[in-house]
Amino acid sequence: MNRRTAPARAAGHRPRRRRAGLAVLLVPVLLAAAGCTAAGTEEESGPSGRQEAAANRPSPFQDCAALGTPPAAAAPVDLPAAPAGAAELPELTLDCFTGGTPVALRDVRGPAVVNVWASWCPPCRGELPAFQRLSERAAGQLRVVGVNSGDSREGAQAIGEDFGVRFPVLVDRGERLKQELRRKAIPLTVFVDGQGRVRHIDSSGQLDDARLAALVRQHLGLAVPA
Repeated sequence: MNRRTAPARAAGHRPRRRRAGLAVLLVPVLLAAAGCTAAGTEEESGPSGRQEAAANRPSPFQDCAALGTPPAAAAPVDLPAAPAGAAELPELTLDCFTGGTPVALRDVRGPAVVNVWASWCPPCRGELPAFQRLSERAAGQLRVVGVNSGDSREGAQAIGEDFGVRFPVLVDRGERLKQELRRKAIPLTVFVDGQGRVRHIDSSGQLDDARLAALVRQHLGLAVPA
């Protein structure tokens, strides 16, 4: 009797194992669709050797010295008037990944697209190459600025190196910008006009070239190739 029922028991366990495996596989898909919440950084939880090694490697990102001046070829655009009381970027000062003088967000001169990302966030990684291409295609008309949020230096450095991300990146390990924007997940993309007013905050998930170009056109009045 026992020998006959053993296979039945084993068979009864298989669907559970399959369901558990499916759940594991779905996690990255759900993260990509819905955004990512905070994950512990290596500064908090892991070995410091890699952090020291990252600090000693050249930064893949540009410095932040030019963020306080408007883009070189920025021109007036025909945008609807901003709503009364339209917000500026929060009053936060963040370190530049490359070092140097910390940057007050409100001193960043637009038009600008500010992307909040982290290396542990799959949709962030997926969309960063599109932001790099935007920074190249819209050079002189628009600033692209990254804010590395709740991340480790090693993680951010590796993403910049692996994905060829070169635009300036600010460091926000305490996730203060996300909190000021009253959002719970990243990626976030903030569209800032030439007068420093926030025109739109996108939290729809991973953006591609076409969607990013459409948002820039819609909210900043700039036509950039997709």
